Amino acid sequence: MAQAVLKSEKKGEDQVVQPEVNIGTLGHVDNGKSTLVQALTGVWTARHSEELRRGITIRIGYADAFIYKCPKCRAPNNYTTRTRCPNCGSETKFRRAVSFVDCPGHHSLMVTMLSGSALMDGALFVLASNVTCPQAQDREHLLAAESVGIKNLVVVQNKIDVISKERAIENYKEIQTFVKGTIAEDAPIVPISAQHGTNVDILLRDIEEYIPTPKRDFTASPRMYVLRSFDVNKPGTELDGLLGGVIGGSVVQGSFRIGDEVEIRPGISVQEGGKTRYERLVTTVRSLSVSRGPVQEARSGGLVGMGTDLDPSLSKSDGLVGSVVGKVDTLPETLGKITLDVKLFEKVVGTELAVPVEKIRTNEALVLNLGTAVTSGMVSSAREDLVDINLRKPACAEPGAKVAISRRIADSWRLIGFGSLKV
Repeated sequence: MAQAVLKSEKKGEDQVVQPEVNIGTLGHVDNGKSTLVQALTGVWTARHSEELRRGITIRIGYADAFIYKCPKCRAPNNYTTRTRCPNCGSETKFRRAVSFVDCPGHHSLMVTMLSGSALMDGALFVLASNVTCPQAQDREHLLAAESVGIKNLVVVQNKIDVISKERAIENYKEIQTFVKGTIAEDAPIVPISAQHGTNVDILLRDIEEYIPTPKRDFTASPRMYVLRSFDVNKPGTELDGLLGGVIGGSVVQGSFRIGDEVEIRPGISVQEGGKTRYERLVTTVRSLSVSRGPVQEARSGGLVGMGTDLDPSLSKSDGLVGSVVGKVDTLPETLGKITLDVKLFEKVVGTELAVPVEKIRTNEALVLNLGTAVTSGMVSSAREDLVDINLRKPACAEPGAKVAISRRIADSWRLIGFGSLKV
């Protein structure tokens, strides 16, 4: 496994490298996404007890990889995640650090996957070669990626170790047919065995070539989308040893530094006169860290943990997931009612039957994804392409933000389209 501490060229001092791009893993539940991330990072992202028991990803997982290139070996076998080349033993040159956002593939967890997609700069679209392509959630994930604006993809043909050569070729053709006319049409298709690490070097090369680091505006007012939150204190910790709540996510613009005073919206619910309102939280950044160590500044790109002065009871068990963090008095208002300009799909994706998508109706209940936030709402007015929705839990979002819309169909919430937030 590569080290995240590199020598600074300016001072010759050690520095912790912050990942600069978020790469998602998309695809059906049994396609081996978490195994692939483990092959690339050495980290098994499923940590929750229920995930370990069932063998599937339930919550958003995350892990970082550090990509190196051997100056002596020939392409494409000169890419690795090690500081020394596994082929010739030469010292490798650091290329880039990346964060992987491992999303659940099960249809019942589609809204969770959409929360993770809000942070993705590109994605690995993972398909299993031992089953017919596509599987139900393959279509759903690809359409979701296209709808949220993910353009940079690498297609991964996984599990080639359990099939014959003839089946591998047949499946490769199935994949080509499936992605034709989609955002993945021109993406490379890399046959691999994540279980055995076969062709991981080729995959790393294609990640470097097809998923570039986007241009960042480090001068913009900082924004962080919260993907996880924790209480890191062990049971029985003395009062004077308690640490404040920790939030994890991705800085989507600008940068945060230790000592910054920040606000978190929508914040916490407060009961007042029999009604519930949400009150923002204001705190100070006490620590910033990436996967291998602390940093003084967290910039746009990659996943970061932020230690705060918050009461840890507020952040425990992902209590602040879906929130937005920014400098005090710079965030948009918390919205309890929104208007969306909607674009519905022709057919419901993720179902075996071709179910047409009907227009949204007044008094219909919907589930919405805004950034990393998941909330439900009741339609108060539906007219042509404009829909007014009263949110059960308010959200903090900029005008023009993309919103995923899901409707209850049979026993699951199914993605039926997207909307953009009107001013």
